[in-house]
Amino acid sequence: MTNPGRFLPLVFLVAVSSHSPKASFAQAAGEDGVKASIHTFSQVYGAIESNFADAVDPDTAVYRGAIPGMLRTLDPHSAFYDPKSWQLMREGQSGHYYGVGMLIGAPRGNEVLVMHPFEGSPAFKAGIHPGDQIIEVNDTKITKPDTSIVSGLLKGPRGTTAVIKVRRVGKPDPLTFTVVRDIVPRDSVNYAFWIEPGIAYMKIEAFNETTGHEVDKALAKFDESQIKGLILDLRNNPGGLVNEAVNVADRFLHKGQAIVSHHGRASSETKFVARKGERGPEYPMVVLVNRGTASAAEILSGALQDHDRAVILGENTFGKGLVQAPFPVTGNGALMLTIAKYYTPSGRLIQRDYEHTSLIDYYSRTEGHNNEKDMKKTDGGRTVFGGDGIAPDQRYFDPKLDDLERQLRSVFFFYSPEYFAKHPAPMDKSWQPDAATMEDFKAYASQHKVQFTAEQWNKDSAWISERLREELFITAFSKEQSDRLVLENDPEVRRGVEALPSSKALLDKARETLAKQAQAGEPLNR
Repeated sequence: MTNPGRFLPLVFLVAVSSHSPKASFAQAAGEDGVKASIHTFSQVYGAIESNFADAVDPDTAVYRGAIPGMLRTLDPHSAFYDPKSWQLMREGQSGHYYGVGMLIGAPRGNEVLVMHPFEGSPAFKAGIHPGDQIIEVNDTKITKPDTSIVSGLLKGPRGTTAVIKVRRVGKPDPLTFTVVRDIVPRDSVNYAFWIEPGIAYMKIEAFNETTGHEVDKALAKFDESQIKGLILDLRNNPGGLVNEAVNVADRFLHKGQAIVSHHGRASSETKFVARKGERGPEYPMVVLVNRGTASAAEILSGALQDHDRAVILGENTFGKGLVQAPFPVTGNGALMLTIAKYYTPSGRLIQRDYEHTSLIDYYSRTEGHNNEKDMKKTDGGRTVFGGDGIAPDQRYFDPKLDDLERQLRSVFFFYSPEYFAKHPAPMDKSWQPDAATMEDFKAYASQHKVQFTAEQWNKDSAWISERLREELFITAFSKEQSDRLVLENDPEVRRGVEALPSSKALLDKARETLAKQAQAGEPLNR
């Protein structure tokens, strides 16, 4: 569960194949038709450039207009990346970047604020706080709420200096921080801890170049021999590198079991199977998913479900069964083109329909329908369907926020600097909002046009107190420690623990199936 007192992140849904596409731009069918279309485009562009009322920027017309427009006729996930956005994409996949280490945003639209520094980063060590308004970086004044410009100013080579000037609530004068840029790890496994004795919890936030290694490291730290059950959290995991999802699946499946396959018009079928398998004890697993679970995260979920290796708990996943591969283009940009569809071990295509819906509805993840024609069986004989993501074995939906809770979601963030301006003393981890703090927050919410009755406030007071504690812990300790507090109290995680006996039953049946297949000499890589 994401912290409901914070802003929802923008999620990019991308799966990248490690196999270079065999087709090239020059290998196009129907060259006469292509030439005629290009000639028509040139005529139209020439007329625009010569006669449009204002001067035409070629980059805007082609890179932001013509190319995206063409790609939108194909599918929702083919995309063109200019050099800057392609660099950001590669940084995200690498699992690190060089800079000061903080998330920035413009939640009010008129200023750039620090949302939070990353624990252990240069910005964190320097003492920069959530809610600080960035007004200057290295003598460049921030006059527009453009986070991309500010982000570019903050990044830089390792060892170089960023002088950051901020305004902080409660401080009459700006504060200046001299921060030495360093490598900023963006690990994909930041949360791995015992949720209770014998029950391990691990969250994979994305699949980048280091995910498989991070999972191995986290499990080794637990000492797998002590694990009696694992809660694997893939909620809001947007995907990433297919190979890393395969590496993680390999760890939990038997050698030779299928993980995923994909093929397309110009790419032959590629099958991924567990090459090592059985690396560690075979304990029950529950995988947490939601509508933000996509792409490579669905590959992992589908493989574990089809082989009855884990119970899938939550709601239908996003439903992205398309694989993209990069085609470099002139100027250090890249075309991410859908080259194939992928299929779970049972043969399911879990891609949702995008041809009969708007792009807005597609990305807002309105509920679709299972494809009754794509009915398959798991190893243990359970029925599963394609067509609408991975359907969970056990359903769980986050409770819907009521009117007051919705109004307060962003208010917690803006109240936090106000609180610490009045309470500079260090906070203890046992801290809970007292009556005075709740009254102060209530007054702050009223001043900021949150409308509620006494009855509504009393009804939601426990929820408000917990969200307030989580928000203030971000400044007092770190975003990561606050998130751990959220996860430890997450009702869906607790539901996952309760589902472990069901997972054990699946696991026992899967063992019987594997034993029968071995006796019959049947291959595992279906």
